[in-house]
Amino acid sequence: MRLTRSLLACGAVAGPLFIVLVLIQDYTRPGFDPRRQPLSLLSLGDLGWIQIANFVVTGLLYVAFAAGMRRVLYPGRGGTWGPPLMGAFGTGLVIAGLFRTAPGWGYPQGAPTGVPTDAGVSYVLHGAGFSVVLVSLIAACSVFTRRFAALGERRWAVSCAVTGVALPTIYVLSGVLSERGENSQPLSLLLRLVALVGWGWASLLAVRLRRETTVASDRAGGATGLSSIAH
Repeated sequence: MRLTRSLLACGAVAGPLFIVLVLIQDYTRPGFDPRRQPLSLLSLGDLGWIQIANFVVTGLLYVAFAAGMRRVLYPGRGGTWGPPLMGAFGTGLVIAGLFRTAPGWGYPQGAPTGVPTDAGVSYVLHGAGFSVVLVSLIAACSVFTRRFAALGERRWAVSCAVTGVALPTIYVLSGVLSERGENSQPLSLLLRLVALVGWGWASLLAVRLRRETTVASDRAGGATGLSSIAH
């Protein structure tokens, strides 16, 4: 049970860790403007290793969370598809970290002022990693909407459903309002919002499942104690 709670705690800390490290870099990286430069560009330059590590470590924490989720939920509601989807989410973040995006939108210094023009293998794989992240999160929201609805947890069911609708909506808006990336400000801000909403939802889910596990463990311990007294 301690191992399970530790694995779930990995998911709880992953989202806040990622967001905090991005915010610190946004306002301390020389020449970087978070209002018009997407967070993936933080992986470039001499200090790019910080954001690379942020992607990879956060992804691995969510993979660990997926393992803990399976220990808690399988074979019950959400236990079949929830853990692999969360694992895919974490894996997508690792891929996005290992394969960097291309220079663009004026960063690093000397880069094209618009959409990256060097669509190399790393750039393509970085985009593929983000696609895995987005699709798996949306699918996980659907899985947990049904789980919480079946359990009569209306607030959680609604929050999962809203998140599942918000993520693709924000992503589509980022493309439309930025004119497919030519106007970098809405793209940069809305992609950050995707991370805040998606990563935040996953971490809140980890907190919720860890609390459920703790309550179930306490009840089981209490029942064992009463049984011992009775005998």
